[in-house]
Amino acid sequence: MSPELPELPESLQVIRSSRVVLPDGERPAAVHVAAGRVTAVTGPADIPPGRLVTDLGSLVLMPGVVDTHVHVNEPGRTDWEGFATATRAAAAGGVTTIIDMPLNAIPPTTSVRALTAKRAAAAGQVAVDVGFWGGIIGADARRLDDLAALHDSGVFGFKAFLAPSGVEEFPHVSLDVLAAASRHTARMGALTVVHAESPSVLAGAPPAAGRAFASWLRSRPPAAERAAVAALGALAASTGARLHVLHLAAAEALGDILSAREAGLPLTAETCPHYLTFVAEEVPDGATAFKCAPPIRERPNLDRLWDGLAEGLLAGVVTDHSPSTPALKSLDTGDFGTAWGGIASVQLGLSAVWTQARRRGHGVADVVRWMCAGPADLAGLGAPGLGAEGAGPAPRGSKGRIAVGADADLVIFDPDGSFLVEPSLLRHRHPLTPYAGRTLDGLVLATYLRGHRADGDRPVRGRLLERP
Repeated sequence: MSPELPELPESLQVIRSSRVVLPDGERPAAVHVAAGRVTAVTGPADIPPGRLVTDLGSLVLMPGVVDTHVHVNEPGRTDWEGFATATRAAAAGGVTTIIDMPLNAIPPTTSVRALTAKRAAAAGQVAVDVGFWGGIIGADARRLDDLAALHDSGVFGFKAFLAPSGVEEFPHVSLDVLAAASRHTARMGALTVVHAESPSVLAGAPPAAGRAFASWLRSRPPAAERAAVAALGALAASTGARLHVLHLAAAEALGDILSAREAGLPLTAETCPHYLTFVAEEVPDGATAFKCAPPIRERPNLDRLWDGLAEGLLAGVVTDHSPSTPALKSLDTGDFGTAWGGIASVQLGLSAVWTQARRRGHGVADVVRWMCAGPADLAGLGAPGLGAEGAGPAPRGSKGRIAVGADADLVIFDPDGSFLVEPSLLRHRHPLTPYAGRTLDGLVLATYLRGHRADGDRPVRGRLLERP
């Protein structure tokens, strides 16, 4: 039976639990909050008189999830999603910070002018904190100058596609173009995040068509990911640029990530909840809600991804929330060749990962490392290495950990609760997701952003972030 939820205040002074997930593990503690930040972490009884105490009993208190891979699509394609709907869905799912991808919005975030337009569209709408990636789409000198200007304007790094992106205004780049851009970003110390599928391998695969999921799977073979990841390792070696592989689906590429690490190269990778939950053998024909690129792969691949996560080969788990209108998912025909490829899940990622993690013997602290600390560190919002007793305070504005000095972005989580995913629960614009009808473990009972309630229909409290 789940613990009874206490009456929760709109803002926190002290919150305590027998299960607080801290950088050095899970233990009983009291977290003290003032002016939006964690001011102290003490024993559960070490509380000055006069402070309002919220006692969670045995419910879990964890840091807010940091999702560095979200497609909000506003401005330009707000009928697909938007800042108001995406961030309310995020808050409902325990996510307190998102980093928005540069494409699917019109204009894409490839210039300071476009970044200014995106920030204007987001202003006053965001229920959680929002940062922005810039984009790499060209090789001429003007484009490289745009990267420097975007970097100076506070984007968290730059995204490039090695294979077609699916939208004409954000074309993919060749390895030569990416190398030129990477030399530029290396000089800036900026992170480049890459959709890593080899276009030459994809060109040799049969095109997807019809209702059979197997057709979509054959059109995006794991060899395309493996070739692209290996090429990125070579690029990291030749340019010194920090490169990150987005949404890794093919577990066979983990060997290349390991080789890069052993060689001391700045190459990292992430994966997504859907690659850790679904298997190709169980995707029904015509169920285009499951279409994403790279595709969901077979069960042995899923098991190897979990092994890689447990071994620390992946920097984190993020959703790649990429919704569209139902019409673009070709629901009427179920045609995987024509359907938009993207999975909507920003509200469900934490519970989806916990559902699978607990069955494999992992604890909530592991999920916090994968979904909170890891993505925060990747984006430069964390405080890597923080955790031992006596460690110094986190930098102001830090995310992903409960630590003195960090933002009081907190989630009350019931790991023993469960729920059926119904469309009426979903807060993103279109209630379409492959998780529909699935029972997930782990209930997000409340989300606090800088110490204030952020879930439900409460006042908008999110901020637009710039790279620290």
